[in-house]
Amino acid sequence: MTIRDTIQSIGSIAWRECIRIASKPIYLFTMVIAPIVSLVFFLSLMRNGLPTDLPIAVVDEDNSSTSRTLIRQLDAFEQTKVAMLTPSFSDARKELQKGTVYGIFYIPEDFEQLASTGKQPKLSYYTNGAYLIAGSLLFRDMKTIATLANASVGLQTGMAKGMTEAELMGQLQPIVIDTHAIGNPWLNYSIYLNNTLLPGVLQLVIFMVTVFSIGSEIKEGSARRWLSMGRQSLGVSVVGKLLPHTVVFTLMGFLFCAVLYGFNSFPLQSGWAPMLVAILFLVMASQAVGVFMIGTLPTLRLGLSFACLFGMIAFSIVGFSYPLPAMDPTLQALGRLFPLRHYFLIYVDQALNGRAIYYSLSEYAWLLGFLVLPFLVGKNLKRALLYFNYIP
Repeated sequence: MTIRDTIQSIGSIAWRECIRIASKPIYLFTMVIAPIVSLVFFLSLMRNGLPTDLPIAVVDEDNSSTSRTLIRQLDAFEQTKVAMLTPSFSDARKELQKGTVYGIFYIPEDFEQLASTGKQPKLSYYTNGAYLIAGSLLFRDMKTIATLANASVGLQTGMAKGMTEAELMGQLQPIVIDTHAIGNPWLNYSIYLNNTLLPGVLQLVIFMVTVFSIGSEIKEGSARRWLSMGRQSLGVSVVGKLLPHTVVFTLMGFLFCAVLYGFNSFPLQSGWAPMLVAILFLVMASQAVGVFMIGTLPTLRLGLSFACLFGMIAFSIVGFSYPLPAMDPTLQALGRLFPLRHYFLIYVDQALNGRAIYYSLSEYAWLLGFLVLPFLVGKNLKRALLYFNYIP
C-alpha cells in the first residue's frame, strides 16, 4: 500500500469514526462533558486552596485565664475553628465519632497552676485519621499551639527567675527555622492536587473510550468492514479510528492547561511548550494502553473492566498522594506502567521546579514508549476482529 493509499484509508476511517461519534451521545458525554464537569468540580471544590475553619472540640478542665487565652489563640488559626467547648471529654469524643468535629484539644485540670510552678502539665490532642487532609491540618495547628504554650510558660517562668528575654529565647528556640516551600509557596492544595487529578481523569476516560470504540466494533459485527477500509492493515485501521479521539482529547488537555496555568495562574516555570507536549504524549500513550487492554481481553465488558480497574489504581500508585520511593519495590515497578506517572514527573520538573528540559527527556521517552504496546497484541486483536463471535 502506497503512502497516498495509506493517507486516504486513514482519512476515510477517521471520517467514519466522526460519524459514529456524532451518532452516539455516549461519546459526547465521555469525551467532552465528563472532562469539563471534572474540571469545574475539582477547581470549585478546592477554590480556596486550603480548607479553612475545620471544626474541633476543646475540652477545658482548667477553665483558667491561661487556658482561655490558649483557646482563643487556637481559634485564631485559619484552618481551625473551635466549634465546641466542653469540660467533658466523653462528649467531645462522641462528636468526633459522629464526624461533627475532626479533632479534640484537651487541657487538663490545674493546667495554669502546674505550668506556673514548673511541673510540666500535658496538653493532649486527637485527630480523626479517617479524614487525611483535615486531620493533618488540625494536627499541625494543635501541635503548633502546644509548642507555643510551652514556650510561653517557659518564658514567664524564666523571667520570674530574673532572666532576660534574650537569654530565654536562646534556650527556648536555639535554632530558628526559616521555611521556604519550593514550587508551591502558598501550600495551595488546588495546585498540588488538580495538576494530577485532572490529567488522571483524562487518562481514565481515554482508556474507557478507546476500549469502547474498538470493543463496540466487535460487539456490533462491524469490525470486518472497518478493517477492509484500512485494506486489512490493523495499524492503518487503528490510527484512522483513534485520530478523531486524539484531536478531541488533546483539545481537552489543552483546555485543562489553559484553565490551570492561564485562568488560575498556577506555577508554570518552564513555559507552555513542555506541558502542552506532555499532554499530547499523555493522550497518545493512554490510547496505546487502551488498545493493549482490548487486544488482551477482546470483549467489550472485560476490556472496560480492565480499563476501569487500571485507570482507578493510577490515582493511588503514581506517587502524587504517597511517594513512590517509599512503596514496596514491586509497586514502584508497577507505578512505571501508568502514563500518568511520567506526566506527573514532567509536571513537577517543568511546571513546578522549572528544571532544564534535559532532566525530563527520559519521561517523554517513557510516554512515547507506550506506543509499542499495541504491537504486542496486534495478532490477537486482529484475530478477534476477524473471527470473534460476540456472546451477549
